[in-house]
Amino acid sequence: MSLLASETQGSLPFPILTALILVPAIGSILTLISSNRRPEITKLIALLTSVFTGALGLWMLASFKTGEAGYQFTSQHQWISSWNIGWHVGVDGISLFLVVLTGILFPLVIVGCDPHHDEKRYLAWLLLLEAGVMGSFLSLDLFLFFLFFEIVLVPMYFLIGGWGYDQRIYAATKFFLYTMVGSAFMLVGIVTTALLAKNDLGHVSFDLVEIAEGANFATSTGRWLFFAFAIAFAVKVPLFPLHTWLPDAHTQAPTGGSVILAGVLLKLGTYGLLRFGVYLFPEAALWSREIFLTLAVIGIIWGAIAATMQKDLKRLVAYSSVAHLGFIVLGTFAFTAEAMGGGVMQMINHGVSTGALFLLVGMIYERRHTRLISELKGLQKVAPIFAAAFMVVMLSSIGVPGLNGFVGEFLILIGSFNTARWWVVVAATGVILAALYLLWAYQRVFHGEPDEANSTFRELRLREGLVLLPFIGLIIFCGVYPKPMLDRIEPSVKAILERVEEKTGYVAPHAVEIESHEGEEG
Repeated sequence: MSLLASETQGSLPFPILTALILVPAIGSILTLISSNRRPEITKLIALLTSVFTGALGLWMLASFKTGEAGYQFTSQHQWISSWNIGWHVGVDGISLFLVVLTGILFPLVIVGCDPHHDEKRYLAWLLLLEAGVMGSFLSLDLFLFFLFFEIVLVPMYFLIGGWGYDQRIYAATKFFLYTMVGSAFMLVGIVTTALLAKNDLGHVSFDLVEIAEGANFATSTGRWLFFAFAIAFAVKVPLFPLHTWLPDAHTQAPTGGSVILAGVLLKLGTYGLLRFGVYLFPEAALWSREIFLTLAVIGIIWGAIAATMQKDLKRLVAYSSVAHLGFIVLGTFAFTAEAMGGGVMQMINHGVSTGALFLLVGMIYERRHTRLISELKGLQKVAPIFAAAFMVVMLSSIGVPGLNGFVGEFLILIGSFNTARWWVVVAATGVILAALYLLWAYQRVFHGEPDEANSTFRELRLREGLVLLPFIGLIIFCGVYPKPMLDRIEPSVKAILERVEEKTGYVAPHAVEIESHEGEEG
């Protein structure tokens, strides 16, 4: 093995993407070896590490060149020369905000969620999870991506199994087994893709860009390889009917684990379908679009109906994720710039809104030691500020205009109408159902007169309010002024569609086509 550096740093003086991965990984080690006698030092190390990582992400965002479709701040080093495996990382408009969201969520989770026991190991696993997620979003080498994709499973398994609730071992095992089975298909797909690409490239390569631009797979071969990747990502999303691990994992995970799982971990599936599915195998993705559109719409309706029937507030939010992620898959396979761009934006919006919902549900459990809707009543009377915060986050999840959830869903629906009209008609009912189950849950939990057990429900504390403030700020800002996000997302999405057009001849229509009929009357 040898290391040969070839870097393009853009306007930054050092490899910031490598730092985004290594800083939380090093922080995890420092947290683990810190003294047991000074737990406050351990938490300070973890917090400073996560804050520094978040600051690097914001610096990268500020330095990102708007209007460019290619990868920026790339670092490329040869790692295993005999197999052409390298450390190749880069960021574009598709992965940019997922990286920034990851950097923002982890320090908020460290400040806002109490693990209650064995804090040192909890924080170490949390930082290792952050390193794995960052690596997954930034990797442009198939082997490197698979490595980080698998690393993510280990800390999440231990976070659920070690700090979760009564059925935590069952939920953690189910999560691990489902995702490992999916990953097995992807590993076969990665190795086969690299070996078959040798026919066109002249050498074995695991480099995503090199394979995508230089290899031409036979139609049937490309379709088999696409499904090998797609199964792994469908489990991670999760798509119906592979979604059954998610409600259990969310319900049994500690609050911090649920926030991270909803906020960024599930996005590895939707991001993977776009980055590695559509980009690597455009013909196969276009050929199979009706399958994924159908599964996405079933997931939207099924998730909404299942959420309506839940008695546990946290489980209700978990099923809502199945529905919301169905919209993202719908946008991805609609193959229009508006729908794909809306899907990428909705990845961020879902992470913010649903992450905040899980945080609020965790606060309710800390106060009442129950999540059963039937045992919660009248909380608005005794904690109006808490109820107001919950209302804003809930409305953003519903997709009320002026809040972030509306922008993504609107772009997905209007962008998909020309290419997936009947799927959109059915999916639109999911918006109505979302209003039904969330408003009904809010009515039962916050309205009415509180009974004796709920009359002492504690109001939102200052620390909790400061943790929720960034969530609410993003919800309002992205809903009122989404242009900065869309300006950075759009070029990369259009580049993917141009590649689909180049390989298949498919031409993506615009969401609204305006034709001139000069000289015509009536």
